[in-house]
Amino acid sequence: MRIISLPAVFQGLFTRHSCYALPTALLLFLGSSCQESLEEAPKSLAVETFYNTASEVEAAVNAIYSPLRNNNCLGGLYPAQVESYTDYVFGNGSYAVLNDFQGLNSANITRVGQMWDLFYLSIRNANLVIQNAPLGSPISAANSTQYVGEARFLRALTYFFLVRNWGGVPVRTEANMKDRDLKRGSVDEVYSLILADLKEAETTLPDKPANIGRPTKWAAKTLLADVYLQLGKFAEARDKADEVIQSKQYSLVPIASTDDLQKLFGPDVLSTSEEVFYLKYIRQTGQGYNWAMFVNDLGTKLHGAGGFTAHYSDVTMPFQLSWDGKDLRKGLWFSWNINRGATSLMSKRLIDPLAVSADGAGNDFTMYRYADVLLIYAEAASRAGNGPTAAALEALNQVHRRAYGQNPTTPSVIDFKLTEYTAASFLDLIIKERGYEFQYEGKRWLELKRTGKAANIIQAAKGKIIAEKHYLWPIPVSELNYNQALNPAKDQNPGY
Repeated sequence: MRIISLPAVFQGLFTRHSCYALPTALLLFLGSSCQESLEEAPKSLAVETFYNTASEVEAAVNAIYSPLRNNNCLGGLYPAQVESYTDYVFGNGSYAVLNDFQGLNSANITRVGQMWDLFYLSIRNANLVIQNAPLGSPISAANSTQYVGEARFLRALTYFFLVRNWGGVPVRTEANMKDRDLKRGSVDEVYSLILADLKEAETTLPDKPANIGRPTKWAAKTLLADVYLQLGKFAEARDKADEVIQSKQYSLVPIASTDDLQKLFGPDVLSTSEEVFYLKYIRQTGQGYNWAMFVNDLGTKLHGAGGFTAHYSDVTMPFQLSWDGKDLRKGLWFSWNINRGATSLMSKRLIDPLAVSADGAGNDFTMYRYADVLLIYAEAASRAGNGPTAAALEALNQVHRRAYGQNPTTPSVIDFKLTEYTAASFLDLIIKERGYEFQYEGKRWLELKRTGKAANIIQAAKGKIIAEKHYLWPIPVSELNYNQALNPAKDQNPGY
């Protein structure tokens, strides 16, 4: 009988991950009762006996989420990093240097290195499920297939973050997971795995989530649409997004005031009709959303633990100046002097006055919501057809109407008109609307890079020229020292 110790199953195979040991309590998932009981992981596990029941395999799948939700990854440091690069906020404190767009200093190199390690820990845990779940008994084939589909979805999602921020990376799968030394894969090789995983996941994941926070086939199709958009496969992106739209599984949450936006983002929201796939958090130390702490200030009392004041906006920024004051999303910003001048602004996008600690806010990471689907469809349909279509415009107008307190599906006087836009101006309009819609969701920088608009928009917003090295993050020294197949001189990203 082959025995795998707890670090091998839940922490990662290799010693470079040992500093990211998971707690003995497994991932807390939100269900109908708000939270399920924590299960204690055994000190050692036999592969032949651990992956044999649905509950055991589910516990192994839960271990995939934990590194992603970590404060040093998507739960905090990742959005803090990429939001500093946007055209609507400035980084503050240790993030202020990122406003220069000249690459990373030592503090931020350390931060992205922590993200890298956690992303790969998540991948490693996904590989374990993909490899071992099909061998289990007496788990049913249907249960095994569904959990493997979830693992593939999460592995694809994780590689999608890696490839967009670092470029080509080592491709670790269930087939080579024991190999320490792996060459740097090409961007095409990474995307090949992502697409393969998602094409399988969309056929094996359920129509409805097993419980709140787990992916469905619609989440897989949404992620696949986003990947196709990234790759410039616009017809494929349009069609995948349309599958989600035509499923009638989702709808925009209507709002009548800025305060109603808390129906989407508030810390007490369990789920909404708009949720496609979120990383779920609860108001509990160690299980809450750390990112909310970054965007609040102690004096506002909008976060129970105060705030890091790591990001702020300013009324003089072009993004704010061109924004219609009737747009309810603009109302999330309010005047607040943080010793950066009387024109500085803070946001109510992520607030939890009852947060129990810095990492104890109840807000969720809104990975994909129905607004994403509609705007992916709008852009993809226009770019596939060399100009906006009526369906593309309607998808965009639904998001726009909701932002003004209108019924999203009813035509309105505020609607954009098809005759007023070319392919180029419609793309600019979508980019503008995405900026308004997805504030503090960690999406803006990647979009500006993908569309080739980063240089012009950042220069207009912050008066900065983006250094070439700033577009990709450095391969961490920990990886270069550990993985002997990598040549630090040849495999490091330019400028580092």
